[in-house]
Amino acid sequence: MEKSLLLQYPTTIAVVTLTGVGLFAFKRWMAGGVCCSKVRLDGKTVLITGANTGIGKETAVDLAQRGARVIMACRDMERANKAAEDVRKRSGNGNVIVKKLDLASLESVRHLSKEVLASEERLDILINNAGIMSCPQWKTEDGFEMQFGVNHLGHFLLTNCLLDLLKKSTPSRIVNVSSLAHEKGEIYFDDINLEKDYHPWKSYRQSKLANVLFTRELAKRLEGTGVTTYSLHPGVIKTELGRHFLPTIPLWKRVLYKPFSFFIKSSSQGAQTTIYCAVEEKLQNESGLYYSDCAPKTPAPQALDDEAAKRLWDVSASMVGLAQS
Repeated sequence: MEKSLLLQYPTTIAVVTLTGVGLFAFKRWMAGGVCCSKVRLDGKTVLITGANTGIGKETAVDLAQRGARVIMACRDMERANKAAEDVRKRSGNGNVIVKKLDLASLESVRHLSKEVLASEERLDILINNAGIMSCPQWKTEDGFEMQFGVNHLGHFLLTNCLLDLLKKSTPSRIVNVSSLAHEKGEIYFDDINLEKDYHPWKSYRQSKLANVLFTRELAKRLEGTGVTTYSLHPGVIKTELGRHFLPTIPLWKRVLYKPFSFFIKSSSQGAQTTIYCAVEEKLQNESGLYYSDCAPKTPAPQALDDEAAKRLWDVSASMVGLAQS
């Protein structure tokens, strides 16, 4: 009976088989690049912001598996402690600790920085991973527009506060998680907090462009120090990052888009470029570049504007109360 069915419907079976193979091949292609480096991080210390969920947590697992001491800097301590326990179990590395960090508070950023400087002898890798996306028009504790404040200003201050320790631990790296969204971004220097014309996506794109420009300017300022810096696009991923905008999408659209979620990256796949920038040996002498799918990629033209990068640095330093040099 089965043989007769195969003979009767050979074309249908072939089409179904090829379709299935094609779909899985497309899913694998969408997964993007994989970090193949086997480098160990024994004796090294890593700090990851927003490491209690998504790609931050998966990055923590990977680097802990390589033997690093991992500091998970998170806002929600209850969730962070649970996540840290899972990271320890999955990595087999008990040297994973949690520290409080609220990037929407400059006081919190400074407090964490002082704590790290006092307790850690070295910092080899700083991964600025935490972020917020497409939220309502909220303000940070210090009165900044929330997405620009969390995604850029908080990390800008944190990085600068930890620079001396990073320089002491050279060769060391700073990895800034940006997004493809930077390609449609613009820095609104005349309305940096978007008080005149706020839109969730406009704000998000500005903050992600700021990540790339910050990386570019930082690389120039750190030239010759042994500290290198990288920005990246992790891909379209299934994470909690979309929790603010997903409820605003009409139900019919969510139903329509549901099948496409099969092709979206997992958190582990989305973490690969972050891990690549953090450990890949051949990047040792590269700095200030932008990466996607574990390979260098040319960012948008506005992300290559050195004048804008310097201006953004000066504006950011003024906003967070950092002495300019």
